[in-house]
Amino acid sequence: MISYETHILPNSDYYVYTPSTLAKKLFFYPICIGSFRYESGYRLARDSYDSFLMMYILKGTCFVTVGSHTMQAMAGQLIFLDCYAPHAYGTDSGFEALWIHFDGPMARIFYETIVSEKGSLLYPTHPDAIHRSLYHIYDTFRSRAPIAEDQISGTITNILSDLLSSEKTQQVSGKTQIGISEAISHINKYFYKSITLQELADIAALSPYYFSRVFARETGMTPHKYLISTRMANAKFLLKTSQMSVKEIAIRSGFSDESGFCTAFKKQEGMTPKEYRSSNC
Repeated sequence: MISYETHILPNSDYYVYTPSTLAKKLFFYPICIGSFRYESGYRLARDSYDSFLMMYILKGTCFVTVGSHTMQAMAGQLIFLDCYAPHAYGTDSGFEALWIHFDGPMARIFYETIVSEKGSLLYPTHPDAIHRSLYHIYDTFRSRAPIAEDQISGTITNILSDLLSSEKTQQVSGKTQIGISEAISHINKYFYKSITLQELADIAALSPYYFSRVFARETGMTPHKYLISTRMANAKFLLKTSQMSVKEIAIRSGFSDESGFCTAFKKQEGMTPKEYRSSNC
C-alpha cells in the first residue's frame, strides 16, 4: 500500500497483516511493515498503537521521544519502541527506514530485557544481517508471496537474538564506532547538562580532533551541531506537550538562558518558540 501521509516521499509503501489465531498463541507475528522515505518536517505522535516497533535507520537522522526523553538516531541504528505506551518520532533533515510493528506472547519479555540492558536506541552487532532480515519480511509482503507465519516468526526471533547478544560480540575493529556510539548515547542522556568536546572525546577514547572528524563522518554533523539538534528536539517536544514557560524549557533542554535559546530556535526553525507552540507544525 502506498502511504499518503504528509512528509512521506513517493516510493514509500507498507503492508498490514492479520495473524492467525495459532500465530497469536505461539509466534512473533507482523502487524504492519514498511519501507519509508521521510522528508524534513515529518512528525508522528501517538498515545498507543498496540504493538512493538523495530525501525532500522538506512539513511539520515531522526529524533525519538519516549516519555520525557528525546534521543537522536542515525543510519545503522535500530529504534526499539513499546507502542502500547505514548511515543513520538520525526526528522528535521530527512531519513529512510525499514520498520516493522510486531507482537507475540514473548514480545514484551524480549523488549523489556533488551531495553533494560541496552536502551531503546541500539547499534546492532550485525546491522547488515538485520537489514536483510527486515527486508526479507518486507519483500515477502511486497511480492505477494505466501505468508509462512512460522518462518516470519523465526526471522523476527533472529533479529531479537542479535539485539540481545550485541554487546558480547562486538569486534575489536569496531572500537572507534563503539566509542562514537557511546558518545552519542551520552549526549542523548545528558543533553540538558553542559557537555564539552573533550568530555565526548574521552568517552570515545579518541583525540578531540580525530573524534570530531569521525563523528561528522558517521552522523553527517559536528558534535556541537548534534548536541544542539538533540536539545532542540527536546525543546520542541516540551513546547507541544507541556505548559512549561519558554525559559523553563530552555533550561531543561540544556540552554544557558532564554535569550540564547530563542535566538538559536528561530535560526533553526524560522519562528520563535512561542510561534512554534501555537502553530500546527
